[in-house]
Amino acid sequence: QVQLVESGGGLVQAGGSLTLSCAASGRLFSTNPVGWFRQAPGQEREFVAVISASGGFINYADVVKGRFTISRDNAKNTVYLQMNPLKPEDTAVYYCAADPEGSWKEWTDYGFWGQGTQVTVFS
Repeated sequence: QVQLVESGGGLVQAGGSLTLSCAASGRLFSTNPVGWFRQAPGQEREFVAVISASGGFINYADVVKGRFTISRDNAKNTVYLQMNPLKPEDTAVYYCAADPEGSWKEWTDYGFWGQGTQVTVFS
């Protein structure tokens, strides 16, 4: 079992930055890949980034590549998503998820989810 709690969302002007955190409890966290997804109103939940258990493998969605950075600190049971610069189209609820199978890029691949944190970017 893994419990996930996201934090760090907020309201920010376009061009600004935010760092999201995904804090996990459960002894299996350090052996689990963790992904970030986002969902805007009326939209499908979409893949943002994923990091392997060791941090040695990282993958980003094309729309955030070069702007977002995923990282993890297994000693703190936390995964981070640094977002800079932000655009209005990044506005969404951001979720972290763990225990994936398959490609790691589909939301249906993941077994555990946090409650989400809202990111709103205004121009």
